[in-house]
Amino acid sequence: MKVKRLFKSFYNAWQGIKYVFKQEQNFKIQLLISILVLLLIWYLPLSKGEMIVVILLIFIVLILELMNTAFEKLADVLKPRLFYQIGIVKDIMAAMVFLSSIGAIIIGLIIFWPYLFELFY
Repeated sequence: MKVKRLFKSFYNAWQGIKYVFKQEQNFKIQLLISILVLLLIWYLPLSKGEMIVVILLIFIVLILELMNTAFEKLADVLKPRLFYQIGIVKDIMAAMVFLSSIGAIIIGLIIFWPYLFELFY
């Protein structure tokens, strides 16, 4: 394995993250919420299992947003010929991110609620 090639792939991945961060408002919002949740994990006495679940959910939502953006950019190339179908694909991709976010919120509430309730009452 060539180290230079490995670092090039890391660089390219970082460029992709930077691009999505600059171009996609939802990614910025999701990243901000992720940071707040990570701070909450640090502050509350969650079990290791709970921490793992929350961190996995954070990464799943962020990865799906990256995939959504990638598919949207690819779809934009095909858009003139396949306008209606591309619109459906974009809607489905957005729904995928939306549902994963809703699921993450529900699971997050189930995990955090007892700790927050105990903290404030």
